[in-house]
Amino acid sequence: MDLKKVEQQMANLEMQLTFQEDTIESLNKLVTEQTQQMTEMQRQIRWLGKRLKQMQEQSSDSSDPSKEPPPPHY
Repeated sequence: MDLKKVEQQMANLEMQLTFQEDTIESLNKLVTEQTQQMTEMQRQIRWLGKRLKQMQEQSSDSSDPSKEPPPPHY
């Protein structure tokens, strides 16, 4: 094998390695950002779930006649 060819192959491998390292770094950054977004969305979903439950409880309390105060003429 010719020395020039080996040097060219080494240069190609070094370029591929550099490209792969850059790609891995970009993907890692993206995964980190998406993990943060998912964590925030999970927090919001939990809050919405609690709020919905509160609203449903309030709604069921107000629609239950036994929970209503008696009319003034009693």
